[in-house]
Amino acid sequence: MHADADGPREFAFELALCSHLEEATDWVLGRQLGAAVAAPARRVVDVCGLVPGPAFDDRAAISERTIPVRAVTSDVGVGEAVFWRDAFDCHRETARETVDAAVEAGFFDSEVRGGREYVRRTTRYPEEWFASLVGVENKPDLDAPGDLERQLRTDVSLGLFDEVVLATESHVTRAHLNRIPEAVGVWRFDPATGERTVVRDPTPLDAAGPGVELAAEHPLRTDVTVVSAEEKRLARLRVAERTYGKGWRTYEFPPCASARATDDGRPYCAHFGRVVDPGRDCGDDCPAFEAGESPAVDAATLRDDRTPWVVDPAGVARRQSGLDRFL
Repeated sequence: MHADADGPREFAFELALCSHLEEATDWVLGRQLGAAVAAPARRVVDVCGLVPGPAFDDRAAISERTIPVRAVTSDVGVGEAVFWRDAFDCHRETARETVDAAVEAGFFDSEVRGGREYVRRTTRYPEEWFASLVGVENKPDLDAPGDLERQLRTDVSLGLFDEVVLATESHVTRAHLNRIPEAVGVWRFDPATGERTVVRDPTPLDAAGPGVELAAEHPLRTDVTVVSAEEKRLARLRVAERTYGKGWRTYEFPPCASARATDDGRPYCAHFGRVVDPGRDCGDDCPAFEAGESPAVDAATLRDDRTPWVVDPAGVARRQSGLDRFL
């Protein structure tokens, strides 16, 4: 960990906000998620808040993992098992990866007949398991906005999220608000105290309709892509599933004598007295590094205790009566 590193500020801000939202809402949270449709690599949202819907418990009962969207939209049903390759309209390797992930998640059952693998769903996929998605862009210092305005304009025009919010530690002025799309909500958040003030409520976006996504920027023009309602529906499902499976405690604790864990599972350095980003700030080149044991943190249990997400559910996998006789 580097004593002169200012970089951890945004990371620490983001983790503090996630911890606060776990306590203040019933959302399931994911961090650093792809939030685009036509150009997935162009937009990563800092935090996604998934608001549970009426069928949330049905989804939670299937698996704590991400269920691949290709598995949900495939021709694999809950009745007769089908040859795995015939159920997908995509490249063979993509289909293979999808089947493996769906089996690992307990959404597919797999069986072998005559040397060929057949799969079927273990249950129907719940249609209304999340009610809405809230995208949160974190920018602790509004005086160093970077691409903030362009990112938020794209979020609003695309409408992948039901609501979009900007979270900042800065004092928010009228000039700041004028540079932020009117539909974007604004929170002022103090990571030291956990106090969150709503400066402006977000305006609900048309998440069910088509959207417009920034494709590329050139000196004299901007290229956009019109995204259909169906493309957005599948992208929203992908974001929701990724949010559910990934969570926000995605870091590993370093094997350092100064490494600690806060009560809510954030990585803390006892030497520098602050939350740090282990992936960037910890290692042999840190002047304070001293080999030791990594803190024992059960991130899954923390998430289970603090949110509606369920760790290691019983699952829904079952075998049809007498099926083994026909294999």
